[in-house]
Amino acid sequence: MPPAREREEERGAPGRIVGAITGLITTAVALAAGHLAAAFTTGAASPVLTVGQTFIDATPEWLKSFAIRTFGANDKNALLAGIFCVLAILSAIVGIVSRHRRGVGFAGLGVLTVIGIVTAVTRPTATVWWAIPSVAAGLGGAAAFLRLTRRPSATGEGREAEAAAGFDRRRFLKSAAALGATAALSGGFARYWEQRRLAQAGRASLKIPTPSSPAGPLPAGVELAVPGISPFTTPSKDFYRVDTTLLVPQIQLKNWKLQIHGMVDHPITLTFADLIARPLIERDITLNCVSNEIGGRYIGNARWIGAALKPILEDAGVQSGATQIVTRSADGMTIGTPTQIAMDGRDSMLAVAMNGTPLPFEHGFPVRMLVPGLYGYESATKWIVDMELTTLESFHAYWVKRGWAQQVPVKTSSRIDTPSSSTNLAAGPVTVAGVAWAQDRGVGKVEVQVDGGAWSPATLGAEDTIDTWRQWRWRWNATPGTHTLSVRATDDTGMVQVGKPAPPFPSGATGWHTIQIQVG
Repeated sequence: MPPAREREEERGAPGRIVGAITGLITTAVALAAGHLAAAFTTGAASPVLTVGQTFIDATPEWLKSFAIRTFGANDKNALLAGIFCVLAILSAIVGIVSRHRRGVGFAGLGVLTVIGIVTAVTRPTATVWWAIPSVAAGLGGAAAFLRLTRRPSATGEGREAEAAAGFDRRRFLKSAAALGATAALSGGFARYWEQRRLAQAGRASLKIPTPSSPAGPLPAGVELAVPGISPFTTPSKDFYRVDTTLLVPQIQLKNWKLQIHGMVDHPITLTFADLIARPLIERDITLNCVSNEIGGRYIGNARWIGAALKPILEDAGVQSGATQIVTRSADGMTIGTPTQIAMDGRDSMLAVAMNGTPLPFEHGFPVRMLVPGLYGYESATKWIVDMELTTLESFHAYWVKRGWAQQVPVKTSSRIDTPSSSTNLAAGPVTVAGVAWAQDRGVGKVEVQVDGGAWSPATLGAEDTIDTWRQWRWRWNATPGTHTLSVRATDDTGMVQVGKPAPPFPSGATGWHTIQIQVG
């Protein structure tokens, strides 16, 4: 006589496909329950997000840089997709194994619940309540697993064989469909609720006061009107985004506050109303990421409104020896800024508006910090909620701990926007154009080189301020053949853009942007 397990399978016990479906639906219900619970507590405590955020923090620097280069602004979506794929595979495997060992299924749920709880409560801004979504996920998953693996007794002649085997296919399919629909609806409702909370943050109704120090109209000639060139002002929707958060913080204005403490004589707590009641400045500032490759797109120029940072720090009374400003965001990110640079007279600010409207959520609503002349990772804290005056030696911020340099001014650089690399052109006059930047110093000259020959000066667009990029163009009489075009900039101090190629890590890329053009 065959073993009991083989007899059971011969008589219609759940097969591998049923087991895999059981695991997948159980996990889907668990995730939906956790996400729904997070919508009513803290959105950032959703189990998938806390696990993903912990994974980001533990990821080696080379892998982070690879993800940014490969996926760009979609790096978070790629990570979430990877997490879901891994969960799906593991869930299917556990479901198959648990066909005959239900304890394996419960053990799998237990492990996932514990992982969710641990990663949630250990987040920098977490409270004990952050464990609730993971607990809800575990309970929801357990209920779904019990429903899908329940063994009914025989009811009717037509179902005697299945009942005797302990498996009712019809009941299973109905349960699976119901639970799958429940998971989808719950997830959708959670998302809707998050969007509702987002709207309640008050951004749509926020009126930014008129700046006491407006930027004024752009000078004539700032825009060179060359097709294909980057616009002088980058639309907010096109502005680059690089950060580590999986869920964009949704902070209500009434709940926002900034604590300024540490090596100061008078610790300050500012509400949003306090902040916008101060004299506001409006400035055009170009911001770029240290991970930007030569010729890369992690750079943009916008018109910002905010409260000047220096007077705020002066009110707090920065003590002698406080060489670093450590800022913290609502998602736990830390950024370190040299105090001397932030207070040397440049237009450092706590920004509340971008291109004429309140900051977009993805770009730091309600408040972010900006320090012209520094890369974003050492100055441009989004969703800022804390500012501590300390020393450069006593604290290493998030990216510095991962090997990036602690103090780096923006490097003089330039980019060819048009024509694009590998373009086929007709022989004759061609306009080569792009942008150059050297924030806090200004761009004094741009030159173009063809096939390693002499450098030819380009025509510069008018300068707005030394804190913004400048457009440039150069007329080239293209001859047939394959040509190599390079560009370099010189800042107003006379410093020529470094030509030796170097990767962004650890202090920003160097080299001349070079493209190949085919002229027919």
